[in-house]
Amino acid sequence: MQTLLDGISARLIETPRLSVNILERTGDSPDTPADRTIVFVHGNVASSLFWQEIMQDLPRELRPIAVDLRGFGGTDHAPVDATRGVRDFSDDLHATLEALGLGPAHLVGWSLGAGVVMQYALDHPALSLTLEAPISPYGFGGTRRDGSRLTDDDAGCGAGAANPDFVQRLNDRDSSDEASTSPRNVFRASYVAPGYRTTHEDLWVESMLTTSTASGNYPGDSAHSDNWPGFAPGTTGVLNALAPRYFDVSGIIDLDRKPPILWVHGTADAIVSDASFADYNNLGQLGIVPGWPGADVAPPQEMVTQTRDVLGAYADAGGDVVEVALEGVGHSPHLERPAEFRQALLAAIGYIGRRADPAPPTEAIVIASSD
Repeated sequence: MQTLLDGISARLIETPRLSVNILERTGDSPDTPADRTIVFVHGNVASSLFWQEIMQDLPRELRPIAVDLRGFGGTDHAPVDATRGVRDFSDDLHATLEALGLGPAHLVGWSLGAGVVMQYALDHPALSLTLEAPISPYGFGGTRRDGSRLTDDDAGCGAGAANPDFVQRLNDRDSSDEASTSPRNVFRASYVAPGYRTTHEDLWVESMLTTSTASGNYPGDSAHSDNWPGFAPGTTGVLNALAPRYFDVSGIIDLDRKPPILWVHGTADAIVSDASFADYNNLGQLGIVPGWPGADVAPPQEMVTQTRDVLGAYADAGGDVVEVALEGVGHSPHLERPAEFRQALLAAIGYIGRRADPAPPTEAIVIASSD
C-alpha cells in the first residue's frame, strides 16, 4: 500500500496504452488552466511518491500532477522497448495527459524523468521544461563530450551495469540497511548528499521498492561485448533505454518552438556528474573495475558538461535557459533544498513576477535568453 502524505490523493487513469497511476492534490480543480498545471515525472528506481512534499508546498492556484512511469509505482508494469529509447515512457505520458484533457503543460523531470520530458518536447508542445539532475542528452555512459559513441555496441552501458544484489533486494522488497546494496543504503549514498536527514526516509525507500524487476522492466537484458568490460545493452528494460545507441535528445536544439528550460542540479551528485559512480568507465579509471583500457579508449562520460553544451546551444538558437547549481547538493535537489527548488520552479513557469514572491535563488545563472 503506497503511503500518501496529507492532502495528496492517488487514482488510476485508463489510457489506450496502459493504466497509469497519478498523484494529485486534494481540492485542486480539473479546470485549472494549462499555464498553471505542473506535471512531475520521477527518476529511475523511484515513483511519484517522491514528489509529494513539493506538491504540498506549491501555491493553491497551481495544479500539480505526478505520474508513475510504466514499471514503477502503481502504473502497469508493461515492458520497456529499449530500442525506442524513452519513447515508451514519453508516449505513455502523452496518453495520460490526453486522457486528463490536458493540452501543453509545464513539465518537470528528475533524472530519467528529465530524459522523458526532453523526448516529450521533441514530439509534443510543452509550456516549459524543468530538468532536475538530468541524464545527459546523449544517454547514460559510452560517449565522448560531443556525444559521439565510444564503441559500436555501447560497451559498458545498459542493464549489465546494474548490481545484481541490488536488483535482488528490490525484488525482495528489502527495506533494511544491512548491506551497502540495500535500497535504503543506496538512497543514502547516491540519491542525496552526505548529511541529508529526513523523517520521510521510509517513504522514499517504499517508493524505490515499487520498481518492477520483471522481464522488460528494471534493469533489462544484457548482451555480450568483445569490448571492455564485456557487456553491452540488450533490447528491453529501462537501463538499456538510456544507452546512446537508442537515446539521444540533443535534437531539442533544433526545435522551432523552444519552451523555456530550467536546469537544477547539485554539485555533489554521485549519479549524474562528470565523474559518476554509476559510469563503468569512471569506475574503471578509479581501479574499482579491473582491466580498464585507458582514457583514450574508455573515458568517463562528461555528463554535466554535455548537458551544459547542449543547453548552451539551445540558448544560442533562441531558447531561454536558466541553470541553478546548488553547492553540496546530491541527486535530489527537490528533497535536499526544497525552498530553492520551489522558488526556481515558480520562476520558470512564470508564477514569480506575476505575484509578490521572492526573487529566484541567488545560485541561478541565466545561460542565455532570447529576450
